[in-house]
Amino acid sequence: MKQYNFYGWETANAKPVSAEYSNISSPTMLYDILSEIWSADTCAPRLRDEWSEENKTLGQCSITAFLAQDIFGGKVYGILRPGGNYHCYNVVGGCCFDLTSEQFGDEAKDLVYENNPEQYREIHFSKEEKSLRYELLKSELKKWCDTHKKGITLC
Repeated sequence: MKQYNFYGWETANAKPVSAEYSNISSPTMLYDILSEIWSADTCAPRLRDEWSEENKTLGQCSITAFLAQDIFGGKVYGILRPGGNYHCYNVVGGCCFDLTSEQFGDEAKDLVYENNPEQYREIHFSKEEKSLRYELLKSELKKWCDTHKKGITLC
């Protein structure tokens, strides 16, 4: 079995609830796909100068968590970070996963995934730049899925 480094990967067994993404069979599959499409353009502007191929998840948390919610349902929660921003992650049924936890390196082990406030896309996407980054990530996911349909059904 392939090893992942994002929080909750071992139990990330959520199934798709969206017909549009019915062939993305798990959060680990979504992570694999997003690893090919996260970019500086989808990274939060304040972190863009630090984004790299080695740290693809940097600045991707909220748009990734809300896209995962589109696919798997559940809720998005946020861990309050120094500076007042929230780091977003997903909870689907009893399954908690954070596709972008790797951005914190060794500090990721100190993140607490309990008793955090629910996050709402209406609030996050009231920031136009974040809404545009989410739409870009969603569009890139659709392109990836369309490109990889030939001969095999992935998305």
